[in-house]
Amino acid sequence: MIKEMLTGNAAAAWGVRLAEVDYVPAYPITPQTEIIEMLARWISNGDVDTKFVTLDSEHSMITAAGAASATGVRVFTATSSQGLLYGFEMLYTVAGWRVPLVMVNVSRALSSPITLEPDHNDILAARDAGFLQIHCETCQEVLDSVLIAYRLAEDERVLLPVLINMDGFHLSFTREPVEVPDREQVVRFLPPYRPKHAFFKASQPMAQGTAVIGGSGYSYFKYQMHFASMGALDVYREVSEEFGRLFGRSYNTTEGYMIDDAEYILIMTNSFSTLGKAAVKRAREKGVKAGLLRLRLLRPFPELGIKEAIRKAKAVAIVDQNISVGKGGILYSEISSVMYNEKERPLLLSFIGGLGGKTISSEEFEFIFDRMIEAVDTGVGKVPYLLYTEMEWKEMEKLKNVAGKGNKNYSNCRGETHNITEHGKE
Repeated sequence: MIKEMLTGNAAAAWGVRLAEVDYVPAYPITPQTEIIEMLARWISNGDVDTKFVTLDSEHSMITAAGAASATGVRVFTATSSQGLLYGFEMLYTVAGWRVPLVMVNVSRALSSPITLEPDHNDILAARDAGFLQIHCETCQEVLDSVLIAYRLAEDERVLLPVLINMDGFHLSFTREPVEVPDREQVVRFLPPYRPKHAFFKASQPMAQGTAVIGGSGYSYFKYQMHFASMGALDVYREVSEEFGRLFGRSYNTTEGYMIDDAEYILIMTNSFSTLGKAAVKRAREKGVKAGLLRLRLLRPFPELGIKEAIRKAKAVAIVDQNISVGKGGILYSEISSVMYNEKERPLLLSFIGGLGGKTISSEEFEFIFDRMIEAVDTGVGKVPYLLYTEMEWKEMEKLKNVAGKGNKNYSNCRGETHNITEHGKE
């Protein structure tokens, strides 16, 4: 086993190399292109025995990936942002085929306005498609998750595709020390894929993904997908425990940080959780019993783990790096539904931040903890808080003035603005 400094993209490519994938249909898009560039170079050099094809779009790419996976070969592909949306139709189709495709999404905020940095509206738009979703904080986790994803997807109790998510730029282009396991060690965990149910054989024709007419048949297949996805929680735990025994690292469906005695808990996902953990340490130094719960598996949704982790807290702040326009934070709604019928439950507060890669500053985390403490005192929490600093607001006003669209009352902006709604809507 060796340790290398790898970007998140390179870690993903190493995971695919170690999984000995048979086929990689690809289409480039920033910031995931480095993954397929590395794979293409290894294949060209003869380091990897894999078929690589560049398609004409993400829609064709996902179609080819799903179709190949249905023939019984191990397939990988990757995309990001607009690319994921361009292939959106095929996400539902491929999931319905019940094929064990593994796909990496490198999160990037959606247009418009167009940008390159991450938030999670792209990956969360796909949460109902039938793909399982694993969300990563570190580069090591990206490599390990590729291996875990194939074991999970190829298990006959699951047979659903998996999306692995990492934050564009913040993780995709950040180098971290990553342990690259030996191939012999990986084979013990992930043997070659030899499915009994999926094959491509001229002498034995087989139909997959056939049409059903009538709601009864359609409902049956959708319910089967749902049962398989929910059952994947138990399979995931088995797979994760075996991975831990072999590699010395294990990944639960959720990760608690300083959470055992925590009264005020942040819930976050992906690489910005690192910022949240630093904020928890600072809050602890000030005497606040703070903790963080990171959601690693978002589909299936780890309801039991969430309930057990937060039910005894006084207040919980769900920090959504996404926005459902006209509603608010997506994860806030999902966690609220999990806790609604619980007799013992904390106050839940919603914060939206980190859109388009906007950092969440130390003062914004202090604002979050202050609002949680205030809500416990008053019994009321505002929903949602839109994180935006005074400096960011002023900078935006300057840019609008340059464009001739400025607010003439800019000089009247007052207060410690960490919540854009305090300035009112325009």
